[in-house]
Amino acid sequence: MTKSFKEALKARRTFYQIDSKSTLSDKEIRDLIRFAVEHVPSAFNSQSTRVVLLTGKAHERLWNIVKDALRKRIPTEAFSKTEEKIDGSFACGYGTILYFEDVAVVRSLQERFPAYKENFPVWSEQTDAMHQLAVWTMLEEAGMGASLQHYNPLIDDEVRKAWNLPDDWKLIAQMPFGVPVAQPGPKEVMPLDKRVFEFTD
Repeated sequence: MTKSFKEALKARRTFYQIDSKSTLSDKEIRDLIRFAVEHVPSAFNSQSTRVVLLTGKAHERLWNIVKDALRKRIPTEAFSKTEEKIDGSFACGYGTILYFEDVAVVRSLQERFPAYKENFPVWSEQTDAMHQLAVWTMLEEAGMGASLQHYNPLIDDEVRKAWNLPDDWKLIAQMPFGVPVAQPGPKEVMPLDKRVFEFTD
């Protein structure tokens, strides 16, 4: 049964325990991502977000890149726990979606509209975040679980090199996904009267 947008948004959670199965075909995943990229808004219609879908060996390669980067920074005696977390939460999924911002687009807007120069990097990341939420919510609606990870900038250079991506693409986040194998605990929500305010005059 198809969920409404509100139902999918409410059900969307961070799933760390996922497996390598998918409720969608690869084409359906691609179409889902392309739908978000086409329809999510951006400041000044910049369309600066770039999205890369990794499945199969490419997905495995990404998480090997992450482990190699962390192995250089984490003491040997402590690395096994880090490796266990990555292998048991992210690398074991069906795929990973990478979110980038094309900083060449941001620079161009800064040059064209200098009065807003300081705002464009902020607006760019806001645009990227909207893409992340849109894709995440649609994955939830399709019965998939995902989480949002931030191993950038440690892995940026190796990721660009691995898939021959432009130097101007700034990695913002990584979203491993798959079919959930366990439900997360209850969500803690701050009282809404401390977060939402209304005035009529």
